[in-house]
Amino acid sequence: MAKPSTYVSSPPFSSSSPVNTPLKRVGTHNGSFHCDEALGCFMIRLTDKFSNRPNYPMQVLEDLDAVLDVGGVYDPSNDRYDHHQKGFEEVFGQGFNTKLSSAGLVYKHFGKEIIAKELQVDEGHPDVHRLFLAVYRNFMEAIDAVDNGINQYDTEKPPRYVNSTHLSSRVGKLNLDWIEPDQSSEKENEAFRQAMTLAGSEFIDVRLFGFHVKSWLPSLSIVMECLSERYDIDPSGEIMVLKQFCPCFLCRMEEEVERKNSWTTLCMEASLVFELEEEMKIEPPIKYVLYEDDRGRGWRVQAVAVSPGRFESRRPLPAQWRGLDEDELSKEAGISGCVFVHMSGFIGGNKSYEGALAMARAALKL
Repeated sequence: MAKPSTYVSSPPFSSSSPVNTPLKRVGTHNGSFHCDEALGCFMIRLTDKFSNRPNYPMQVLEDLDAVLDVGGVYDPSNDRYDHHQKGFEEVFGQGFNTKLSSAGLVYKHFGKEIIAKELQVDEGHPDVHRLFLAVYRNFMEAIDAVDNGINQYDTEKPPRYVNSTHLSSRVGKLNLDWIEPDQSSEKENEAFRQAMTLAGSEFIDVRLFGFHVKSWLPSLSIVMECLSERYDIDPSGEIMVLKQFCPCFLCRMEEEVERKNSWTTLCMEASLVFELEEEMKIEPPIKYVLYEDDRGRGWRVQAVAVSPGRFESRRPLPAQWRGLDEDELSKEAGISGCVFVHMSGFIGGNKSYEGALAMARAALKL
């Protein structure tokens, strides 16, 4: 007989659940739980197919309408979403190669529906697809990787520190402690429902609406508009000007210099520039981004990285400028108002927009 399942209740985050439909029963394994099945059960309950509440306390797997993280079967046509079986290598696709967990499987098949329902737009709306990819990149993929034991970095060295604050760790801490006197299935199910609430709140309230809808999408619109106006800035089409500060794309200057990093590597959302270049078929690619310092102390000219997550720039600022500042830099560059150029060449500054633009234009020719 199959392992008994733990039943889950509909979460309180979506108000679009159908009524007067046959009850659908979703379950996963009992015992110790992880973030992937907690989040997977939460997400699948947001869909039209599985949005109503179960009405039985226990049942074997074969009788369930959907089974997550147990059973040894991945068969979306029958709503079986396990990832532990031999030979399972399913990935999200669309450029992502991390093996999926049960949460990743649910998201792959139902993510667009869930996002569209929560945004109250049609599933074909372009923002749905953009969010579908962005939420996977910046939230779901880490859950898949942690559950499948995939290291974040290609190294055999032990980590320098322990991080026990990420979502998977916080969900894991909700399991019943071995010294807990009440180890009943009722207490276990209560703990699992708490895990679902935690994971679901992170998914909906923090990641989807708290960040991506409130901040990421508006930033996307700003950057898209600025990219479309690139030829108004310079005939090369390789210089973009951000007309207003975008927290998703720019980091504070001190952090950039201290970490020797750039907005294209320090902010995970800056990868949108690369995606928009592909979507908008921008050629040649952007080499420099100009933006005003967030405290109004001048303008920055920043080199775009070769790809997301890389330190190397497509076209660093000229070597002869690097490490210079103020009058010495202005003299070397032949441009008044220069403030600095970082030693790596990824960023420089000028007191005025005209000066920063002159630096970018000169850098394209050197």
